[in-house]
Amino acid sequence: MQQPGSTAIRQRKLSDALGWQVKIEIGERIHGCNGGSAHDRLQQAHDRRTIPLKKHWATFYFTLPRSHRVKKHHENMAETKQSKPPAKKAAPSKAVSTESKLARLGLRTDMDLVLHLPMRYEDETEVIDIRAACLRGGQTSQVEGIVTKNEITYKPRKQMIVHIADDTGELMLRFMNFYGSQTRQLAEGTRVRARGELKHGFFGAEMVHPSYKIVNEGAPLPTSLTPVYPSGEGLSQPVLRRAIADAMGRVDWTDTLPPRLIEKMQLHGFEPAVRLLHNPPQQVDEHALAERSHPAWTRMKFDELLAQQLSLKRAQDARRQKGAAPLAAVGSLTAAFQAALPFRLTGAQARVLEEIRADLRQPYPMQRLLQGDVGSGKTVVAALAATQAIDSGFQAALMAPTEILAEQHFRKIAGWMEPLGVKVAWLTGSLKKKDKMAASALAESGEAQLVIGTHALIQETVQFARLGLVIVDEQHRFGVGQRLTLRNKGADGLVPHQLMMSATPIPRTLAMTYYADLEVSVIDELPPGRTPIVTRVIDQNRRDEVIERVHAAALDGRQVYWVCPLIEESEALQLQTATETHETLAAALPDLQVGLVHGRMKPAEKQEVMDAFTAARVHVLVATTVIEVGVDVPNASLMVIEHAERFGLSQLHQLRGRVGRGSAASVCLLLYQSPLGPVAKQRLATMRETTDGFEIARRDLEIRGPGEFLGARQSGQAMLRFADLETDGWLVDQARDVAHALLHDPAGQPVVEAHLERWLGGREEFLKV
Repeated sequence: MQQPGSTAIRQRKLSDALGWQVKIEIGERIHGCNGGSAHDRLQQAHDRRTIPLKKHWATFYFTLPRSHRVKKHHENMAETKQSKPPAKKAAPSKAVSTESKLARLGLRTDMDLVLHLPMRYEDETEVIDIRAACLRGGQTSQVEGIVTKNEITYKPRKQMIVHIADDTGELMLRFMNFYGSQTRQLAEGTRVRARGELKHGFFGAEMVHPSYKIVNEGAPLPTSLTPVYPSGEGLSQPVLRRAIADAMGRVDWTDTLPPRLIEKMQLHGFEPAVRLLHNPPQQVDEHALAERSHPAWTRMKFDELLAQQLSLKRAQDARRQKGAAPLAAVGSLTAAFQAALPFRLTGAQARVLEEIRADLRQPYPMQRLLQGDVGSGKTVVAALAATQAIDSGFQAALMAPTEILAEQHFRKIAGWMEPLGVKVAWLTGSLKKKDKMAASALAESGEAQLVIGTHALIQETVQFARLGLVIVDEQHRFGVGQRLTLRNKGADGLVPHQLMMSATPIPRTLAMTYYADLEVSVIDELPPGRTPIVTRVIDQNRRDEVIERVHAAALDGRQVYWVCPLIEESEALQLQTATETHETLAAALPDLQVGLVHGRMKPAEKQEVMDAFTAARVHVLVATTVIEVGVDVPNASLMVIEHAERFGLSQLHQLRGRVGRGSAASVCLLLYQSPLGPVAKQRLATMRETTDGFEIARRDLEIRGPGEFLGARQSGQAMLRFADLETDGWLVDQARDVAHALLHDPAGQPVVEAHLERWLGGREEFLKV
């Protein structure tokens, strides 16, 4: 064992030789030469370099003077022998510039910044004393005081507590997340102006994570409301405000709208409106600003809607400049097809068919959206459009998003057309290579007059001899690029006509805005003989009663769908899976045939189960949402949807549409898990109250907003930022009329160009798809 005396000698020798301070720990902590334990000193000093010398039971700690620390360290590395190798320097993190952060928000130009308008405002024009703020507990207030205490506590979690005081009282500012620099910034004696919601906690009045600024005594207050902008990671409000203020000093403020139009529409000027929104004066109507009903907001909404209308209408005009083969013939095939139908078209079907036929006769491509509620008869209208193309000597293609839906279309349409001598080809990704090649050859040679399939139709290897009409079912489930690929397979460089179908009715305001570039046909009438569907909302706890109801319906000769939202177990969602439900129902209903179909099954297996269900060999079909659209089994009259609170309104409506297709009274049971959130309550209440697809679509738009409602339609398309289609429908009408007038007036072209450049910049080309 080394003696203490020799340790002291070693300390002195090393200190003399290396110029380092030496600290020694031997068993218990021994005080270092500067006072305090070596352990404590190491914890406190930020510039310490620790080199343990493992000699028997002693540990030596050396502290190198800053001036020559690195040099001495390297010179004596060989001499000390005991030192650790120097750690590799970490690569410096690449700083992200403010411009890059702004670009992530889509703010690349000065006009982008100017049109980045506040989402709300904070009133920093008034400071009240702390006592008055305490009396207004629960409200947002702004106070000013001196920091009397600043501490970091660790119970129940790490947080910084700052105490401020004025002549009337004391207040705590609590920060759960903070930087080390904030502890120095909010040092004792600092004057702070803090704004936040004041609450009375266990330890007295406090603000949690207030906004604050360091001020001098008597610092002036703002004279206008302080804007709060939509922001992103690493972009503080002060940085955004400075960037926007700088941009406002550089942009061209020339109004894009002519004075006569501004006067006629009673609109604010562009520059005054924008400046007011960025810096509202103290006397402004705060409620109108918050509700976005202020005239300055009205001008922004109108400009935005006008830009959207102009861009979509120009995209529509650009498409009409492209050539398409006129499909004028309504000949013998069409007549034979209609004569062979076992039913007559409804008035609504006949009306939209005439609209489609008129479009197909034009020398420019049709771009029509056919929408109709579940079960309204869109498929037969699409088939009649295809017969017009075939009568005119061209091919037609029908693309559906799922194999089940595509096969439903193939079986139904081929059953109608093949007896009339029409060759219908079937092409999906699940076909064997040999079958795919055979179907592709039929399309390329022109022998197949109608090709029905899934995404496989848009593969490069699939070519058509004379493609004249493209039909896309459930078009919102395809991306813009996918629809374009199929449209580019037209004959002789011509663009085929395009008919898009959707069973999700589109509210009028959406049809006038996001679908303004399309012609829209609506089947607003159901075929005769359809029975209304009764919908019931039932707690999951009554599941056994529901199973009894299913058993009774099956014994009565009816068939049942039981829909589950997941295939595999998820602990996070705790949802009943389709596989588990299938096992449970098979055990509870041993005298019935219970089938199972879900998206992970092979297509042949799925089709085998669906065929058995269609033939009534399966009484109860447990399924995921693969049966959401297109499945048509008239004998199915009971639908059970498990965990209905997890589905969207549109999806619930589509699923419910699988029943009610026969003459028997149909019922839809929505099982839910308590407790329900407010949105889920709204959805289920809507399903119980109405079966009208357009009313459901309107309420769905209210709940979700246009972004989620539109789905794939928004790919590459600028969404509305300021206008609210629910409250600003009157502005949509005005913007549409003004857009029409400007586009058809030669003198209006400079106005159109300037307005689109300001509001869309280089993004307009995305709308031409």
